[in-house]
Amino acid sequence: MNPTIDPHQHPFRIANFRAYWLSRFAGTIAVSAMSIVIGWQVYNLARETMDIRQAAFMLGMIGFAQFVPLFLLTPITGLVADSFDRRWIVRGTTTLLVLTAATLWLLTWSGHLTLGALFAAAVAFGVARAFSGPAYSALAPNLVPRAVLPTAIAISSIAWQVGTIAGPSVGGLLYAIHPEVAYGVATLLFLVALVFMFLIGPVAQPAAQTDHRPLARIIEGFTYVRRNRLVLATITLDLFAVLLAGATSLLPVYARDILHVGSQGLGVLAAGMGIGAAVTAIWFSIRPMSRNVGVKMLVAVIVFGIAILTFGVATPIVELIGLTPGTVAGFPIHPAFVLSLVALIVAGGADMISVYVRQSLIQLHTPDVMRGRVSAVSQ
Repeated sequence: MNPTIDPHQHPFRIANFRAYWLSRFAGTIAVSAMSIVIGWQVYNLARETMDIRQAAFMLGMIGFAQFVPLFLLTPITGLVADSFDRRWIVRGTTTLLVLTAATLWLLTWSGHLTLGALFAAAVAFGVARAFSGPAYSALAPNLVPRAVLPTAIAISSIAWQVGTIAGPSVGGLLYAIHPEVAYGVATLLFLVALVFMFLIGPVAQPAAQTDHRPLARIIEGFTYVRRNRLVLATITLDLFAVLLAGATSLLPVYARDILHVGSQGLGVLAAGMGIGAAVTAIWFSIRPMSRNVGVKMLVAVIVFGIAILTFGVATPIVELIGLTPGTVAGFPIHPAFVLSLVALIVAGGADMISVYVRQSLIQLHTPDVMRGRVSAVSQ
């Protein structure tokens, strides 16, 4: 961080942070849009030759294809974020995303898109996320004074959550026009994210250790998490929420074969969690949490679990109560769709509390030389 910066000024008044925020915002919209489009295409292609259960399995496998590199590369990506210029790590991963989106656009436009290509794209997404996540998280504290770091974290979360809101909706609407349009817009958004990342000037980042013992440094990161009870407890508690969140990966199944709302309804459902999270993030940017954070996070995880379970059984609940479909302003509205959306909004708000607490504790209580490794474990 530039030492001439007023330590109490708002993060948005810092040019490097503005560029960081805009880069993350554009990139998040693109990632969220492409995730929805890829999932929808995989499920639709699978349903051409498979029943619902088999197609749902293929949808789960596309999520697994993204998770595997994220899981396997975690130790390495954290070390990379602590060893190299974090700006260049994000620039490199964003370039990979540009190429991936452009390739899917070309294959869709030419009519040669296959399930294999979609799975390869999912793996590329997983690799990019594995490296960009720790680098993005560890970069933010290098851009602002420590005094305003909690505010910067909340504002950074807004970029992510608003992007999460807009992305699925944009992806669903553009898919309804044509899949190649969705991929084309995603490619342009990734390019915008890349440009803003290049606009971030030099930042103060501790010099990388050069003891040539990468394995020892990886172990050092895990040891730090294990010995720091505050960080360990926060990550462990959040893990339970992550396990429950896997149900949302089946949104295309719910949208097409359970709620029957199509790609546009899928975009609305996928945006639901982002809506709740964005409202919560905006609140925290105005009123940062300062007391009883552990208790609040525990309550938030419980509420998150209840909301996800409600989403999963929304249709049986509606049938049990006896609610019937109706219309609002001439548009057909199904009670199960409304209940599912409300449940996802509540889940998003509760999840944002967990994200805010986890990121605040990690960024404030972790030495900068280890932020990448700790962020990799927590992502």
